[in-house]
Amino acid sequence: MRFPQVRVRAAAAAVLVLLAVGSWALGVGATGAGAASVHDSGRRGIVVVQVNGLLDPSNAALIQKSLREAKTAAVSLIVFQLDGSGAVDVNTSALVRAIRDSPVPVAVWVGPSGGGARGASALLALSAAYVAVAPGAHIGPVLPVDFGHPSAQAVAKSVVPAGSAVLRHHLSGKTALADKLIDGTEPTVGGFIVGLDGRVLHTAAGDVRMSTSTVVGVGVNRRVQTNQDVGFRKLDLTQQLAHTLGTPWVAYFLFVAGLSLMLFEFFTAGVGIAGVVGASALVGGCFGFSHLPFAPWALGLLGLGIFGLAVDLQAGGLGPWTFIGGGALVAGSIWCYDGASALDPSWWILVLVCGATLLFVLSGMTAMVRSRFSTPTIGREELIGEMGVAEVGVDPDGVVKVRDALWRARTNRATPIAAGEAVRVVAVEGVLLEVEPEAGGARDYRERSSHQ
Repeated sequence: MRFPQVRVRAAAAAVLVLLAVGSWALGVGATGAGAASVHDSGRRGIVVVQVNGLLDPSNAALIQKSLREAKTAAVSLIVFQLDGSGAVDVNTSALVRAIRDSPVPVAVWVGPSGGGARGASALLALSAAYVAVAPGAHIGPVLPVDFGHPSAQAVAKSVVPAGSAVLRHHLSGKTALADKLIDGTEPTVGGFIVGLDGRVLHTAAGDVRMSTSTVVGVGVNRRVQTNQDVGFRKLDLTQQLAHTLGTPWVAYFLFVAGLSLMLFEFFTAGVGIAGVVGASALVGGCFGFSHLPFAPWALGLLGLGIFGLAVDLQAGGLGPWTFIGGGALVAGSIWCYDGASALDPSWWILVLVCGATLLFVLSGMTAMVRSRFSTPTIGREELIGEMGVAEVGVDPDGVVKVRDALWRARTNRATPIAAGEAVRVVAVEGVLLEVEPEAGGARDYRERSSHQ
């Protein structure tokens, strides 16, 4: 009777052994499958992409192109060296998706010391598989992401946890690491790459174990260095030019300088180098504004400012238009990027540009006009009754030559005076001559005055 019991016990023991072996086998299989899902990065090269300043169309194109080329070349790692701020005229969501969907491991180093990543740049950094901040650099605030649309915050919610301090404050690398927002701190991009060795980075194609360093030398000569070629990429000349023109203070400066030089060229009664430079500066400023959230009414004030200064310059002295023009110039400069105060030029740039413009128009140009359109004789009243020739048609304003000197002139009759026709001076107003056509004048100015 005991044999059946022994058989039952033996069968139960066998079942337990089989279950144990099966569990062990399943565990080993699962471990093997997990290990198999992490593949080695290889040594196919590392690309470092330098992104500085505003995240504008030039920088956005550099990021997108670098990711595409890294995928095509199947490099081991792409590193973005960030020292930038918010976005202007770009789709930040598309950039975040491009980084997250990259099959090539993407890492971000924020530096160098003294730099930082703010706005959209901070958002891109936090979207990468691995991010480190240099000592002395910072990350955040993430908001506003886009300077052109300060209220657009939806993209930040997909990357940064709600309530995180980095949304509205800039954090040092040490603080961000303590808050588990970044993965480390590293003073140099070279050290950052070497420090990635052995780490597992997540990509759209799966997890990748990085192999980035090797040990060379022995003893005191022993050192750690990268184990593959490292290439650097940045904006090309055309992209750099577009990026520079899109810098807020550069666009503002070129716009004001262009208007001032065009005004100068107008008063020289010709087309010269000042006109060419002024037109080029004006085009450059307008190109920069095309990518920036400028206030149209503020640009109108800048134009009104130059126009107001020109009115009194034409009249030959200070007047109400000088103060109107000066005030409009200052107001337009201060509120040029109304609604995006982070883009406003520094106060010293505003003082320098406004001060230099006022000094140029009220002092330099006034002296130029007086010397350009003056007469070698001392008494200007002696010019009344003198005959001259219209160098530029007077309709109603133009330029005449009297006593071998050029003067700005205005006709006192409705009939215009064509270039080359004879004119008679009937009045002098500062540096402006009032003239009439020779054929249309019944008598000269002095003769008319004696009969009044």
